[in-house]
Amino acid sequence: MASISMPRLSFSPLLRALTAVLLVSTLTSALVVPRVEQHTFSSVTPSSSSVSTTWTEEEQVDPTGRAFPRLKNDLILRAARGEETERVPVWVMRQAGRYLPEFRKVREEHEFFEIVRSPELATIVTLQPVDRYNNLLDAAIIFSDILVVPQALGLVVEMLPGKGPSFPNPLASPEDMKRLKKKVDVHRELQYVFDAITMTRHALEGRVPLIGFSGAPWTLMAYMVEGGGSKTFSKAKTWIFQHPKESHELLQIITDVSVDYLVAQVHAGAQMLQIFESWAGELGPNEFEKFSLPYLIQIARRVKAELGPEKAVPMAVFAKGAWFALHKLSDPSSGFDVVSLDWSHTPAGAKGVSRGRVTLQGNLDPTVLLRGEDAIVKETEKMVRGFFGGADGGKKYIANLGHGILPDVSVDAMEVFLKTVHRVGREVAAEGWNEAEGEGEGEAEL
Repeated sequence: MASISMPRLSFSPLLRALTAVLLVSTLTSALVVPRVEQHTFSSVTPSSSSVSTTWTEEEQVDPTGRAFPRLKNDLILRAARGEETERVPVWVMRQAGRYLPEFRKVREEHEFFEIVRSPELATIVTLQPVDRYNNLLDAAIIFSDILVVPQALGLVVEMLPGKGPSFPNPLASPEDMKRLKKKVDVHRELQYVFDAITMTRHALEGRVPLIGFSGAPWTLMAYMVEGGGSKTFSKAKTWIFQHPKESHELLQIITDVSVDYLVAQVHAGAQMLQIFESWAGELGPNEFEKFSLPYLIQIARRVKAELGPEKAVPMAVFAKGAWFALHKLSDPSSGFDVVSLDWSHTPAGAKGVSRGRVTLQGNLDPTVLLRGEDAIVKETEKMVRGFFGGADGGKKYIANLGHGILPDVSVDAMEVFLKTVHRVGREVAAEGWNEAEGEGEGEAEL
């Protein structure tokens, strides 16, 4: 495998340290994780400023029984739980991706799924935005792909340059469901993801929490039937109308694997989970309630039930384009703690529908980051003040984009966005504290 020449990078010491830590964690954990196969990447690693080759930082045992570096920034976890925060936490969907020159450098030498399947490379890429935007991001999200679940079910998925994901042999009819594996052992099929999560938790050194994720059943079904992305998703929608029984069977198969996959991510070290229903907007309200919502709720409830109250982590859902579903997803019975929004929602409208029952996340239009510094500052400030201010200010909001960051966004534009969230979030929080102090003084005088 070809190596990549990058400045300030030396992988061998890191690999030895991470592998040693992973093995120690394995021996002390109730969850058995096999040894990670060692790869030779002598010149590829996260920067030395973020990853130590000796583990001297204070560690703590998390609820799953693993020893990880003590978390230094729990802002996003507190916000997800609805607790008051001193500023707005922020992360960005696809924050480890093609807009970063260091990511493009890795991609010059390694295929997409090669990175996904290598715990070492996935760790490197996951840390890239955290390293670049030091102290500006409040979470890392593991570098992987939602389509690893269809791969685990036995389908071949390729990432074609200029085209995106492609299934050479999609599910053309319900008869093709026979090609899917009857029983999926996620530890056998997706262990590389769990190893990457564990390795990344240690490499982060507790700087920020690590988010795990999975695709939602309808979105994964759409890819599996269409054979890739689509402008109309006519094949997938034909399935649910002409073959509703088989569609529900397929959705349940995906749901069962997704539950096992997400539970295992938490055991590996994920501290928060997000479900991506990327193609929710392709369904109307009635179809969404039949073919998407029940499976989203089932996943959230089952994951939390299997983990139990001590091990359960905050769960977020992103149903892109399904503005009509916010009231159902915000219901406490859904099992979700966070609802991620696209840019079709206004802050006032979303807060009015959710009524403080969940934490809201989002929702800047990603194209705003292409419009120059003044526009980024203006639109970001409007978003943060809209969601974080008001009577419930200081609670239940996580800043993000309304979808993944675009490949042609500059790294400087991303920095402007992050710094603006920090500045405005602190200002709004301070304004809220000042108002609360003033109200308290007035009541005391009465």
